[in-house]
Amino acid sequence: VERRIRAAVSEGAEILDIGGYSSRPGASEVSEAEEWRRVSLGLETARRVAPGMTVSVDTFRSGVAARAIGTFGPVIVNDISAGALDPAMWETVAHFGVPYVAMHMRGTPQTMQTCTDYRDDIVTEVVRYFERRLGAMTAAGIRAEQILLDPGFGFAKSVEQNYALLAGLHRLCALGYPVLAGLSRKSMIYKPLGCTPAESLAGTVALGWECLRQGAKVLRVHDVREAADTVRLFKLFRS
Repeated sequence: VERRIRAAVSEGAEILDIGGYSSRPGASEVSEAEEWRRVSLGLETARRVAPGMTVSVDTFRSGVAARAIGTFGPVIVNDISAGALDPAMWETVAHFGVPYVAMHMRGTPQTMQTCTDYRDDIVTEVVRYFERRLGAMTAAGIRAEQILLDPGFGFAKSVEQNYALLAGLHRLCALGYPVLAGLSRKSMIYKPLGCTPAESLAGTVALGWECLRQGAKVLRVHDVREAADTVRLFKLFRS
């Protein structure tokens, strides 16, 4: 963990994202106690190795989020379920006033890839979903300036739906909230290319640029140096 954190910081990461529950399709269930053990180890290491770094905790459990903030201080809460998997999450985020990443997903990591039947086009579905959730979030006491949106590439979406969502990402950005895009090494890249996740760096960079072009503000990645270079060149291009 320490080696990975040091590498990410040296390569230009601006946020460290720490999770203890894999959200890959079909991932195994993890108890809350085990998730907290993993998260606390990562947070302790991050605070010791990179004390000035912004940290996000990838969890859909309010208990894990609350313990992380209570033990280690303010963090970004990165919730793959946008509050759907733990009704107490919004109250927790509102209470602590921390930034909150709300992601679009259906089902759970165990079932999401059976939940790809959308009535309307995927972009319309995702935008409508967030319009509903945003109203409920603000009613629960979460301030608008706390919220970031994640379209959930690869979560309850086929390869074709992922590309339709990418093509319409600007519509989500138009809601006026910062958008986080996480498509690094995902199947929407390596399946069409017939390669492995480890071989999908070029595709990740290409699609990351497209996300930035359409208005995304944050890229969640595995390959930090390449993403940092992409952001630097995109800013140069835009200026």
